Amino acid sequence: MSLQLKVHAIRKAAPRVIEIDLRAAEGVALPAFTAGAHIDLTLGNGIERSYSLLNDPAETHRYVTGVLLDHESKGGSIWIHDKLKVGDVLTASEPINHFPLNEAGAHYILIAGGIGVTPLIAMAHRLNATEADYRFHYYARMRDEAAFAPEVEALAGTRLTMHCSGGDAAKRLDVATLLKERPSAAHVYVCGPLELIRAVREATPDWPKGSVHFELFHGDEAATAPRSTDQAFDVVLQKSGRTLHVPPDKKILDVLKAEGYKIKVLCTDGVCGTCKVKLLSGVADHRDEVLTDEEREKFIQVCVSRAMPGETLVLDL
Repeated sequence: MSLQLKVHAIRKAAPRVIEIDLRAAEGVALPAFTAGAHIDLTLGNGIERSYSLLNDPAETHRYVTGVLLDHESKGGSIWIHDKLKVGDVLTASEPINHFPLNEAGAHYILIAGGIGVTPLIAMAHRLNATEADYRFHYYARMRDEAAFAPEVEALAGTRLTMHCSGGDAAKRLDVATLLKERPSAAHVYVCGPLELIRAVREATPDWPKGSVHFELFHGDEAATAPRSTDQAFDVVLQKSGRTLHVPPDKKILDVLKAEGYKIKVLCTDGVCGTCKVKLLSGVADHRDEVLTDEEREKFIQVCVSRAMPGETLVLDL
């Protein structure tokens, strides 16, 4: 079900970041959300984008998000910064959570870089409410460039460590040292630039499966971890009986669209879950960050995932 959200307030949260306070156009309570959730917003220029919620999940009267002005934007952030104003009404999805907080842990390490801080702020709200043990590490080039820094400082208090390099590589957050030893029943959550996520993944190879959590905003999941070499492969479309060839430099989605198949897409980076297709047989090289282990046995994200070497994929198309 879609929601109609009115822009209640807009304020600057950093030189290139604005905070947007959204409330139900009808003035009613909004659907509940959990820490780590996002909403999909349809903007006035017709573009749909996903934005993480940063406010306290206990709140039911508003959704608050932060938007970074990206000069390489394809129309999303630029439109928001240039055109959005208080009183505008936007169509939104109900909250979706592909980055949930596992509340069964005994200790939490939150690592944020840049605008990636947004979902972690909501997590800190929840961890405070449950009186959980956590530490919050926030990396930014300069303190005055760090979005929501005062809010994070007030929220996390002594649990927060700010890492401001000032452009000096020697002063960057030392992820390897931070995560060298895993506290008992600890979970780490990271959101930010690809290189930060990669550093966390490289520092935690021996951590138990399911204890390292990350979310990507714009990036390609394949850029954060080694992947098999891209090779050509075939996909068989079960319903039509057709076999399509996917070259090394093309995605399954590209080939399907070229053949006239209409596949709903949003991010094309494997992080939104929109282009999920049922996988009937074949071993996939899953490169998304949305599907669970159980879902990967039955589905594939055709915007980023491929076949493992020597495999043919049979799709329910």
